[in-house]
Amino acid sequence: MAGRALLVVDPQNDFCPQGALGVPGGDEIMPLINELAPRFPIVVATQDWHPAGHASFASSHPGRRPLEVIELDGIPQVLWPDHCVAGTRGAEFHPGIDLRAARAVVRKGTDPRVDSYSAFRDNQREHPTGLAGLLRELGVTRVVIVGLATDYCAAFSARDALELGFVPEIWLPATRPVGAPPGHLERTLAELRQLGVVLREDLPEDR
Repeated sequence: MAGRALLVVDPQNDFCPQGALGVPGGDEIMPLINELAPRFPIVVATQDWHPAGHASFASSHPGRRPLEVIELDGIPQVLWPDHCVAGTRGAEFHPGIDLRAARAVVRKGTDPRVDSYSAFRDNQREHPTGLAGLLRELGVTRVVIVGLATDYCAAFSARDALELGFVPEIWLPATRPVGAPPGHLERTLAELRQLGVVLREDLPEDR
């Protein structure tokens, strides 16, 4: 697997069942990721790390409810329950994930005015996280993406990886989707396929 990195997206408590923005079955993928990680020479994880009162939170917009979509500084923004607030238990990695071998942890969503689904840059596409430079320095050309959630942070990371010159793959069995609003997952996967992102439906037998 030379030249490949495993990108573990947001395996955090708030994205697992019982969390503030729980993804159905989110905790189920942790053992799979633990099995996959040793097979990659480079592992990087991301961590949503929002300040309190983040602009993506529905609570920051009186009268709005979670999953409503507004325009925020010129781009569409899904409003979410307060989640992954920096320093809280919800922002911590799920206890079932083993990231001791991770080369780096990239924290994102730290700007109070701009959400950041992608591991590579914020949703305004103006402020990079530094991940692309790190991967290039390490000789990575192919990025295998797992984690939470398929239709948001994993998908945005794959799009940006492609645009930034990497070959992205999403290994779907080691992800789980938010699945909202209705039809969003299906539209997202269709768009990724059209762009040329590899969507792997199974995991390698030698994992």
